[in-house]
Amino acid sequence: MNFDYQFPYISTRLPLFARNVVSTSHPLAAQAGLRVMLKGGNAVDAAIAAAAVITLTEPVSCGLGSDAFAILWDGKELHGLNASGPAPATWTPDYFHRKYGAETKTPPKRGFD
Repeated sequence: MNFDYQFPYISTRLPLFARNVVSTSHPLAAQAGLRVMLKGGNAVDAAIAAAAVITLTEPVSCGLGSDAFAILWDGKELHGLNASGPAPATWTPDYFHRKYGAETKTPPKRGFD
């Protein structure tokens, strides 16, 4: 199947084919994400680096600890994350200790929690 480069849009839109891409609203944030990937980091590492820089370059638009949306491919399966809005007030460390045991060192990988 050949890729069709003809788009029905008025503005020019060109496809980008690349292995490592970081897209942000500020070039310094994108550069930080790319540097992390070039040093062996993955897409999540790059996103965290870009988010950290963008809190400095655009402090009124973004901040650490705000909402997060991601679509990630782990090599086998596509995962979606919608981490928007505040966490429930009842999600205290004590809540997780009661639910999963005080000895649990890692958080659950699946489920609402």
